[in-house]
Amino acid sequence: MANTSTTPRLLRRVDPARNMARFYTIAVLPTLFGTHSVMRCWGRIGSKGRQRIDLFECESEAQYAFDRLLQAKCRRGYREC
Repeated sequence: MANTSTTPRLLRRVDPARNMARFYTIAVLPTLFGTHSVMRCWGRIGSKGRQRIDLFECESEAQYAFDRLLQAKCRRGYREC
C-alpha cells in the first residue's frame, strides 16, 4: 500500500480574555481496507479531547473534506502551530 497520508495539521485558538485555549488536529489517513479517512481531534488544551473519523471511498474526496475543514477552522480563528 502506498503512503498517501497528508501531513497532520495542529491548530490552536487561544484567547485569555475569554479563558479559551483550544486545539484541533486534522489528518487524511489510509485505512486497512483501501479507503481513506479524515481523522480529527479537538478539545481544550491539556485535555484528551474528542475524536471523529470520517470514511471516504477515494483520496480526492478525503482531501476535499480536509481542505474544507481546515478553511472553516481558520475562519473561526484557529492558527497553525
